[in-house]
Amino acid sequence: MDAKSSYILSESFMITYNILYSMSSTPIISQLINLKCTACSKKYEIHRPINLCECGKVLFAVYNLEEAKETVTKESFCKRTRSIWRISEIMPVYEEKFRFTLGEGCTPLLHLKNMGENLGLKQLFVKDEGLNPTGTFKSRGLCAAVSKAVELGIKEFVIPTAGNAGAALAAYSARAKAKAHIFMPVNTPEIIKKEILATGGDLRLVDGIISDAAKEARKEAEKSEWFNMSTLKEPYRVEGKKTMGLELAETFNWELPDVIIYPTGGGTGIVGMWKAFTELEEIGLIGSERPRMISVQSSGCAPIVKAFEEKKDKASFWEGAETIAPGLKVPEAIGDYLILKAVRVSKGTAISVQDEEIMTAMYELAKKEGIMLSTEGAATIAAIPKLLNKGEIEKEDKIVVFGTGSGFTTISLW
Repeated sequence: MDAKSSYILSESFMITYNILYSMSSTPIISQLINLKCTACSKKYEIHRPINLCECGKVLFAVYNLEEAKETVTKESFCKRTRSIWRISEIMPVYEEKFRFTLGEGCTPLLHLKNMGENLGLKQLFVKDEGLNPTGTFKSRGLCAAVSKAVELGIKEFVIPTAGNAGAALAAYSARAKAKAHIFMPVNTPEIIKKEILATGGDLRLVDGIISDAAKEARKEAEKSEWFNMSTLKEPYRVEGKKTMGLELAETFNWELPDVIIYPTGGGTGIVGMWKAFTELEEIGLIGSERPRMISVQSSGCAPIVKAFEEKKDKASFWEGAETIAPGLKVPEAIGDYLILKAVRVSKGTAISVQDEEIMTAMYELAKKEGIMLSTEGAATIAAIPKLLNKGEIEKEDKIVVFGTGSGFTTISLW
């Protein structure tokens, strides 16, 4: 039997094994114990819906990691289903019936050999999040957030979005028999509007950008008592996003890459992965080494880059935000202090790229590797030559760029 046939049989066996295991195994228990403010450290109990801390800052889920150590081992992973619920000990949902799924997570890590060869990088990889059910990494966060909210008895949600988060909320709300109210800029790509309508979302179009959509969503939410699912304005979306970090660690055999390059709008991906690395170390699955976290924004909306360059801990509102990448058109991020902390502590950096560079990178990657990334993901590719020139990455580094969405979500730009 040749190597290819052996690989196919092995994959088929693992798929069958995972299905059988998921049908017969004892449910994994979440070790969630409380919520803690990332700014003032105030703690909150976990049995009622909540958005932010009283001080207005982001809340994080806290787990009993000593208990988690008992069942989370490297050896246990071959017996677990491949989904974002793979390490349910450090995921927030208690009851298995509320762990909704559409098959999100466990996206491929692809070696960019052709692109890497052109750049002189032998270990350049892309985590292709475009293969999630709704076409972007937003599937992970909204899956976790909706699952926990429904477990807490919530059935009606509201979200301001540049597009992709709204599509994910609509899809997971449909799965959970809940209702999604979505406020988004009127110039969002038509394909995303249709995706939301097809999955039963209540779509409200707003003149302006995501910050304008947020104002309208907030007004309507207060009046109608809908639960706000905005980025980092509730504690559980970040738990879904952190699974990207869990998967990276597992894929690299419990050693993290040297560099992670991430497109940054609201920044939940960077924040979530940084949280995941801390939890994995405390459980004993990885060591203390961390990747250099690099935040990439568009030059037309770069509040995190500006704050990083000015050595500030908080970003100012970016006036006149304009970029071809909808997910990067976020003039103000509530988790700015968390993004900046992860970048600085990891000895990373923040960098901006022009829209023209984003489009060039988008085409180039498609032609060289056959991978169509969204504009947000393509921004990470556009950043690589600049990072090499500045000495922020070395040619021997193991580098992972995040393709946070499929190019099909922005196909009208091509």
